Parts: sequence; C-alpha cells; structure tokens
Amino acid sequence: MSSILEHARATRVDIIGVPMDLGASRRGVDMGPSAVRYAKLHDRLRALGIPEIVDHGNLHVPIRESLDNEDPSAKYLGVIRDVCDELAGMVERSVIDGGLPIVLGGDHSIAMGTLAGLTRAHAAPPGLIWIDAHADINNPESSPSGNVHGMPLWFALKNGYALPHASVQIGLRDVDESEKRLLRESGVRAFSMTDVDKLGMPRVMEEAVAIAGAGGRPIHVSFDMDGIDPSEAPGTGTPVKGGLSYREAHLAMELAHESGQLRSMEMVEINPILDTRNQTATLAVGLICSGLGKSIL
Repeated sequence: MSSILEHARATRVDIIGVPMDLGASRRGVDMGPSAVRYAKLHDRLRALGIPEIVDHGNLHVPIRESLDNEDPSAKYLGVIRDVCDELAGMVERSVIDGGLPIVLGGDHSIAMGTLAGLTRAHAAPPGLIWIDAHADINNPESSPSGNVHGMPLWFALKNGYALPHASVQIGLRDVDESEKRLLRESGVRAFSMTDVDKLGMPRVMEEAVAIAGAGGRPIHVSFDMDGIDPSEAPGTGTPVKGGLSYREAHLAMELAHESGQLRSMEMVEINPILDTRNQTATLAVGLICSGLGKSIL
C-alpha cells in the first residue's frame, strides 16, 4: 500500500467540503459533500492503506435567501469569492503540510479557490486536467445565465491560477457559441467527446498528462460529474447525454495516478436530490480511489 502515497507524494489525505450552490441555478448541489461522505469515502480510503485521513468538515456557505444578488451577470460572485478565499487558504495549508487535498463540491465555481490555493502552495499554477461536459470558460459578459459555475476556468486563467499551455479539458459536448471562441483564444487544449471517441481515453490521457505535467509540474484533476454520461451519473444539475462511460472515467483517474504527478483533486456538481440511490456520489468515491492508486488487480 505504500506505493499509493509514493505516487501521490503525500503523507496524508485532507478532505475539504464546500457546500456551494450559489454558482448554479438548480438547488441541491450543496448536499454533495455529505452524499460523498455517506458513500463511505473514509472507509474506502482506509481500505487503500492511507495512514492518515483528515476531514476538515465543510466550509460555511451562506444560503441564497439571506443574500442580495448584486450582479445578474455574475450572480453572487462576491460571496462565492469570499468562500473561495477561505478554501484557498485551506488547500494551501494542506499542500504545505504534506497533504493531498481532496475538495468535495458543491458547484464548480469552487475550483477558483482550489486553484488559487494550489498556486500559492506550489509557487506556480498546477497542471490542470478539467473533466467536464461544459467548458466553464464563460465570463460575465458572455454568459447567457450569469451562473458563476460556468465561469471558473475563465476566472482562474484571468487571475493566473491556471496556465493555458498547462491546462487540458476532457469530455466537452455542450459548449456555448461564445465559449467556443473564448476557448480557442485561451490556448487551453480541449478534447471533446468526439476526440475521446476517435482517439480513445488512453491516448487522450497520455496527451493530457504530457501537457499538464510537463517539466514535472504537479497535476490537479477537477472532475465535474456531469462529464460522465447521465446513465452512470444521474445526480447532477446539468446532465448531457453522450458522456464518458464508467470505465473511461475510472481509466482517466487510474492514468492520472500512474503519472506519479497527481497532487490534488476535486469532485463537484453532485446533486443527491436528482440522484438514484446515491449512485453519483458512490461513483465519485470510486474515482477518488482510482486517483489514489486503487486498481483492478
């Protein structure tokens, strides 16, 4: 079991829950961290032989009924930033103290905080593998909804918490017209589901690891569960048919682990209200374990 931590280069795993639903329009994703814990995350991590698991609980996220939405083009952005600032500090401390942070969402807007903390801890942005049905690269001017969970990659690139030449997106299949232009202009390498179909996941991940991990750069995987086909992950607010299969999703995490450079991950957009018997959260736990070295044999 020591090989798990040798690859991860961590003395412990830090679990951080962020019950954020302010970035999305559908309610319920704030219960995602609880659903993942209920799916026996701690038991599964202990079964891998990880000697130290520290659960930091959940950050406080105000409910939207207590807030004024000051900017319809980026709804609740000020509060989201405040929560992300706190998250960044926790992620930074985890890495500096030798931990491997696992961030549980909540909607994908929390990636801004995760990436900010990783950038501070590593003194440079991490390599980024972003698995998602959506590009999440809208900005307040281009977004048709004003929902910030569709903007975190744009904010991360704008603020220097992600590098275009070290960022890869996998699984895209629902991209706004404005996002197509923003994505092309950004320089981020994007693999749509058509690319996954043509190339296969081993080739896609080989290229993704080479880009994100170039020069030994630490890799962060930001995994939106809607990247997976809704037949396998129904508990998400923005499902899109034609996504990654169960095995493709696991293979992506297995290959990220095999790179020896995976240093952090987050699982987001798990909505148990929309789920079937906690299926999506259970899958998320399995993906985390694959990222930490669990293998079939």
